[in-house]
Amino acid sequence: QVQLVESGGGLVQPGGSLRLSCAASGSIFSINTMGWFRQAPGKEREFAASIRWGRGVTYYADSVKGRFTISRDNAKNTVYLQMNSLKPEDTAVYYCAAALRPIAAMSNPRSYDYWGQGTQVTVSS
Repeated sequence: QVQLVESGGGLVQPGGSLRLSCAASGSIFSINTMGWFRQAPGKEREFAASIRWGRGVTYYADSVKGRFTISRDNAKNTVYLQMNSLKPEDTAVYYCAAALRPIAAMSNPRSYDYWGQGTQVTVSS
């Protein structure tokens, strides 16, 4: 079992920045990949970024590439999502997810085994 707890969401003006955190606990040794997804009202859950837990290889959706950065701190069992140059269309609930097996379809939510409860990010003036 893996438990994931997100934090760091909030209200920010367009062009601003936020850093989300996802603290993992439980069977940490079994995690292969961590990902961040987001879901806006009335829309499907959308991939934002992911990172291989071991080698740190990262992947990004085109919509966030160049603005968001995913990173991990293995000592703290925590994954971060640094979000810069935020836009109103980035408004969503952001979810952290963990996959226990090597996955090819990074952007498919079904590839992930565990999910956090989500944290709200609102970009508005």
